[in-house]
Amino acid sequence: MSASAVRPAALFLTAAALLAGCGTVTAGGGGPAAPSASAGPCGVPVERPLEGWVRDGVRILAVNDACAEFEVTNAGSETADFSVLFGWTGVGQRLHTSPTGTVPAVPPGATVRGRVEQGTPNPARANASQPPIIPNVKISQVRSVPTAEAPSKAGPCPASGVRLYADQGDSAMGLRVMGLHLVNCGTSPVTVNGYPQVQALDEKHRPVDALQVLKGGAAIATGTGADTPPQRITLRTGEGAQAMVVWRNTNDNLAMDPVNAPYLRVRATPDAAPVMVTPELDLGTTGRLGVGAWVQESVTS
Repeated sequence: MSASAVRPAALFLTAAALLAGCGTVTAGGGGPAAPSASAGPCGVPVERPLEGWVRDGVRILAVNDACAEFEVTNAGSETADFSVLFGWTGVGQRLHTSPTGTVPAVPPGATVRGRVEQGTPNPARANASQPPIIPNVKISQVRSVPTAEAPSKAGPCPASGVRLYADQGDSAMGLRVMGLHLVNCGTSPVTVNGYPQVQALDEKHRPVDALQVLKGGAAIATGTGADTPPQRITLRTGEGAQAMVVWRNTNDNLAMDPVNAPYLRVRATPDAAPVMVTPELDLGTTGRLGVGAWVQESVTS
């Protein structure tokens, strides 16, 4: 085991007590708002954050072999849902995973606490005579989506009467293919005709101008399902539609910078409310995004 894999236990024992208030959600005013999914502290807090423990408004507060406590500060101007990807290398259990912690509906200017669970506590942690089991954890990535534009795959039907979300996609040899899914969860028919409207956004939710949006995916690759001719589709309650998004991560022009856009703002129809998904667009220097037309899709409940 390398020395870098184990954090000195003394760093985690600088506080006199376990993390106070662990397991609560704290708003900007400092008062507890609601309990977290599970109780109990995640280790002992430190006076100074360790390397990789602070990034983009997120700070790790405490960690042990089974969980991590963190807090998210929303520096934006609207309520947002946050997703925090952690790089996690276990000690003793030899874990090498990337758990994700989510904190929904963080008001502007507020700091809210979150928790991510990882594995089962090591029995040695229950023995007070043994040093704490400390994994090597860091914040790998932070993403935020306005709560009003959050994708919906389950739960209560949105006020719009439709769900819109993106799947995990597929990638091979630099080709990326992702599906956008639209489901009518309301009581009235929903009609789509043609292509969804999309806008690529950078990490600060600003439009990415160095991008060409194409209708269909043939100019990028064939056989992706993005080239079905557009048609008028009426979705009754419980019915759905799908549109494919296609791009390549190819760097074929050394004079250009690669185009990266974490977010994609999607409108199912020109007058529909926007939904922001997070496809992590890595378009290389091609700068082209192919968007297929809506096609009927079977929906499984």
